[in-house]
Amino acid sequence: MRHVDFSPLYRSTVGFDRLFSMLDGIGQPEQAQAYPPYNIERTGENAYRITMAVAGFDESELSIESRANVLTVKAEKADENKESEGEFLYRGIAKRAFERRFQLADHVEVQNASLKNGLLHIDLLRNIPEAMKPRRIAIVSDIADAPKQIEAQVTPAQVN
Repeated sequence: MRHVDFSPLYRSTVGFDRLFSMLDGIGQPEQAQAYPPYNIERTGENAYRITMAVAGFDESELSIESRANVLTVKAEKADENKESEGEFLYRGIAKRAFERRFQLADHVEVQNASLKNGLLHIDLLRNIPEAMKPRRIAIVSDIADAPKQIEAQVTPAQVN
């Protein structure tokens, strides 16, 4: 039961609405979904990989969609022919449909996805636009370009 009131911050900030709604969502209990298991790893300075264990699914049964900073992975098992199956004494391989969502930071794009040995690999890359990257500003001094002059008062005694 943790709730923070962000309304005073709404009055003095512009463009942080999404941030505040994400912070509000953190405090609310979400359905603890444990299927399918997944890993998130950093593979480079701006590269990431999500690996999901999707045993029993093939490429045609999986769909990956990226929209508005949310990556959604869905799977629906195609109807199998019951006649070809034998009688299961124990079924431990889950073939249930699932939908898993990942919040992506700004400028994170999905590069590619591959399915190998029951693992779905989704490679992500953070592309920061040139306008947002830090840049070095050269300092130019106008005084350095002008010739230096020494000014002094000359007295009549110094002239002789």
